[in-house]
Amino acid sequence: MTHFLKPAIAAGLALAALSAPAAITPVAAQAAAGARTIGVVNVPAVVANSNAYRTAQQQRQTTYQAQIEQANQRRQAIGQQLQPLIQQLQTASQQPNANQQALQQQALQAQQIEQAGQQELQQLLAPVALSQAYVEEQINDQLNTAIQNAARAQNISLVITPDVILYADASYNINQPVLDELNRLLPSAQLVPPTGWVPREVREQQAAQAQQGAAPAQPVTPVQGR
Repeated sequence: MTHFLKPAIAAGLALAALSAPAAITPVAAQAAAGARTIGVVNVPAVVANSNAYRTAQQQRQTTYQAQIEQANQRRQAIGQQLQPLIQQLQTASQQPNANQQALQQQALQAQQIEQAGQQELQQLLAPVALSQAYVEEQINDQLNTAIQNAARAQNISLVITPDVILYADASYNINQPVLDELNRLLPSAQLVPPTGWVPREVREQQAAQAQQGAAPAQPVTPVQGR
């Protein structure tokens, strides 16, 4: 199956699409009955507007409230720790004949604190990111079927994304039929992944590594003496 989505480690796939009212527009009537046409689907917009995705986004704030609040508090504390160091560094750098070695050491100290803080925040928010990836994978598993079903219903033989399209008439837009089909196939998604679950990309990497480790050694052909 084609992977339309990649798990979001970072914090939210296509969230900007939720605020774009033009992201989902109804498909116009075909020029002729039974015509075979091209369809354009904005996949991130469809996913971000799906019932499963939007409901999970709301539920996640409650289910993982403790982790989110803890991360926010820690982020604030890290910022308070960094602020005087940055101000001190800026003030020192503006002084005439500033000690460049001391400035570098101060900058390195601030950078180390920031990097350690980011790693700590990632660990605190790891369950939240894993939940995000789990929901997106469930949607991704149904997305290809939703696109195919919507295309067949609209008598469309080719579906493309708008990434490289400079102009397309609204009649080519099949976002809404795909969204309707996706909502039918997956009305809601499970929010909390089962114990030990990892994203598909990690599973594929683990499977590839296991396959390489289990590959039988090639027989060595002895060299015949002359």
